[in-house]
Amino acid sequence: MRSRMSPQHYLCTDIFEQEQQKIFKKLWLFAGLKTMLPRTNSFVTRKMSGIPVVIQRFEDGIRAFENICLHRSATLQTAAAGCRPLVCPYHAWSYKPDGSLLNIPACDKLYRLEESEKSRLRLRQFALREVGNLLFINLADDPLPLEEQFDSGFLKSLEESSAQYDTEVMVTTWHGKFNWKLAYENLRDANHPRFVHPQSLAKSVDFVPTVDEAAAAESLNELPDSTREGLRAEMQRFSFGGADAPIPDMHRFAWHEMVNRFGDEDVYYNWLAFPNLHIASPNGGLSFTLEYHIPIAPDRTDIEIYWFSARKSRGYKYSSNVLLAQMHGSKLVVGEDVAVMESVQAALHPGAPVSTQGDYESMNRLVERWYVALLKDEHGI
Repeated sequence: MRSRMSPQHYLCTDIFEQEQQKIFKKLWLFAGLKTMLPRTNSFVTRKMSGIPVVIQRFEDGIRAFENICLHRSATLQTAAAGCRPLVCPYHAWSYKPDGSLLNIPACDKLYRLEESEKSRLRLRQFALREVGNLLFINLADDPLPLEEQFDSGFLKSLEESSAQYDTEVMVTTWHGKFNWKLAYENLRDANHPRFVHPQSLAKSVDFVPTVDEAAAAESLNELPDSTREGLRAEMQRFSFGGADAPIPDMHRFAWHEMVNRFGDEDVYYNWLAFPNLHIASPNGGLSFTLEYHIPIAPDRTDIEIYWFSARKSRGYKYSSNVLLAQMHGSKLVVGEDVAVMESVQAALHPGAPVSTQGDYESMNRLVERWYVALLKDEHGI
């Protein structure tokens, strides 16, 4: 079976811009962990589809705003994370929890703004949803309901598993030289671990690729309904999660007794939230690795990686060492994947052969037909 996507889908700047407009500025995207906003004025910042965003906790809840002051377009919160009021460091314009203007120092003397003009000044606010400990943001003016992107079973699984996340988190960013689509294609490929990770992940987890006969047959056909409603309905099946593959001889460590494990199975847990969030527990719910893939350019993707254990039942002095060990183990596996994806990206050129796929890759083929239909549609989702 030939792929529906040509090399240009991984190389072309115009196509990348279409993706930004039709996917990343329309869908709900991971924005951070609620556990990283423990008190009033705690915040995290990020850039989503080129838009600077601040997610901040106020006394009455968490909100997301465009991280740009309405005076001279300075960045309001300049750190990646911190705890301070919503005040611009340039000229000290400050804002209320609803994004409206709180105060302008020496306003009457220097700015002479009318009260009616000041009352109209309000930061652009983005839709935000809490799913357990996960925060999702939608950049659209009229966002689709979260439940249309993710079905109820998947949202429940995310909520239940993320309730076990601990508050101690380690974060880093990996700058990859590959197209963002290569990441989700790789994550949905159960056949690659034995070849790419023979001395790491595949040594402990038994991934067994299988063929879904019905999905394989369906993937040969065009999308039956490419209307906005059809595109939204089809998208739900791209996100799924839970127990993925058994861990036959899972190693036991003392710290395992110090945390409230999610579940009770020795399995590799896997959650894939389309388009670019991956959460895994490589040790049966005792700790978690969260990967958030951020498209930067057709051949550039940042991977923001979070590591944390399950929620502690009691504190232990070496918890940071546990996360550090988890980071090094995860870095090995992620590095092996990145090396392959960067190799694929480097080999691509406009005249490169279109890939030939197997029946076990039916989920990727279903995503492909949705993606191609979406790019052709004038309005998108």
